[in-house]
Amino acid sequence: MNVRILIAAGALALAGSLGAPASAQETFHGYDCTDDCSGHEAGYDWAQRNDIADESDCDGNSQSFNEGCQAYVEEQSSEPVRRYQPNGGGDDEDGSE
Repeated sequence: MNVRILIAAGALALAGSLGAPASAQETFHGYDCTDDCSGHEAGYDWAQRNDIADESDCDGNSQSFNEGCQAYVEEQSSEPVRRYQPNGGGDDEDGSE
């Protein structure tokens, strides 16, 4: 009897883990990763080092590398341009000096 309970409990645990929704797939800046995100990270880092500004330059042999590169380009195009401003740089909100 105790063996049946253990088997049933094990079967329920296994069924629960199989029936439960899978953990969210790992993503990199919105792109799905297959295993880890190392290919995406490599493409992003390469684009950053080479100051890539156009997605058409992200045309390597690896889809994950290209997506990482594209993520960098997309991120750069969505950020406002920041220019150096001496002395802390903030403008007064009311426009006075």
